[in-house]
Amino acid sequence: MDGGALSVLPVGAGVRGAPLLRCLLRGVCGGVRGAGSTRLLDRLHRNRGAAVWETPSSSPGPVGSALSTKFGPRPVVMAGGILAALGMLLASFATSLTHLYLSIGLLSGSGWALTFTPTLACLSRYFSRRRSLATGLALTGVGLSSFAFAPLFQWLLSHYAWRGALLLVSALSLHLVACGALLRPLFLTEDPAVGGPGAQLASLLHHGPFLRYTVALTLINTGFFIPYVHLVAHLQDLNWDPLPAAFLLSVAAISDLVGRVASGWLGDAVPGPVARLLMLWTTLTGVSLALFPVAQAPTALVALTVAYGFTSGALTPVAFSMLPELVGTGRIYCGLGLLQMVESIGGLLGAPLSGYLRDVTGNYTASFVVAGVFLLAGSGVLITLPHFFCFSAPTLKPQDLVTEALDTKVPLPKEGLGED
Repeated sequence: MDGGALSVLPVGAGVRGAPLLRCLLRGVCGGVRGAGSTRLLDRLHRNRGAAVWETPSSSPGPVGSALSTKFGPRPVVMAGGILAALGMLLASFATSLTHLYLSIGLLSGSGWALTFTPTLACLSRYFSRRRSLATGLALTGVGLSSFAFAPLFQWLLSHYAWRGALLLVSALSLHLVACGALLRPLFLTEDPAVGGPGAQLASLLHHGPFLRYTVALTLINTGFFIPYVHLVAHLQDLNWDPLPAAFLLSVAAISDLVGRVASGWLGDAVPGPVARLLMLWTTLTGVSLALFPVAQAPTALVALTVAYGFTSGALTPVAFSMLPELVGTGRIYCGLGLLQMVESIGGLLGAPLSGYLRDVTGNYTASFVVAGVFLLAGSGVLITLPHFFCFSAPTLKPQDLVTEALDTKVPLPKEGLGED
């Protein structure tokens, strides 16, 4: 679909469901990781190195991609919402950290992976032009939810204890099912040519630029989430109260929201490959992370949090909108699923590594510096991508055009389907 008019964004119900899903996913997950992880570890008497081993992973992403290729994203996302809610429900009865690993990390993590990957891939298939802006607008729900959920989850912990808070989060997660029902898949002209999931996977595993891009995002992902996981604990080490510390995550979320929209617009407005813009935001995010231990005064911490929120939010839409340029829109389900499975390794290891460094050193200085180094290393890998030093925008390919909707009972609006 040509992104010639932003009125295309709510085409059918499919795109309308995407921002809602982003909002719920990041809000629930961010609330549990940021404000909740410290409290859960204290209740279960575990060290900081254990933090976030219980948080979700994206390892089932290829499964969701294969299922979405065969059945469409709608039933897959709805099933993922049920798994996410069930995992949170079982976590509320946890008596050990292993219980949390299995319930939140495995069950809810699988549900969120089945929800996130098909939704974002479905959105990418709607646009060939202005894809970065469309992705940025859809992901604004992430910033809104992060702003609300960090202090909300802290409030729930204070009033209902962590078990009651997880029960309420479980009920909220069921809204993912309703959002998934709004998704509407599309049929593209290149779909028959790319083959089934097995053929697509074999093609991607021999695709050099895709493999290098996966390495880059894995490095980025290793350090990307550290503030959302450990910033509250870091501020408490600096004698901040829990609620103001959680509110600082909300400040980062507002800045994150602005960064997503601004970067989405720049990704389509600036000529040349999106990889250059992604490298810029990644470098700035890495620098801001490395500077966190230097900031001690409240004003400096707020300023640095705003900078981190903006740059980390800015890199997200261009990171996802760049993938169709590398692998083609027809392979986006399989490509995004494989990418998220591999990059989840970085997210899985990064937060426990930073917690371990805190346990060893007694503070978070090394944790934030190492996180920044991982992002800077990812920036270096991005330079190796094709056409990185090109100064002309890539030519649109006919494979990016939508020709037919799978669900013929609800016709697509005519506007935006033609050329500009």
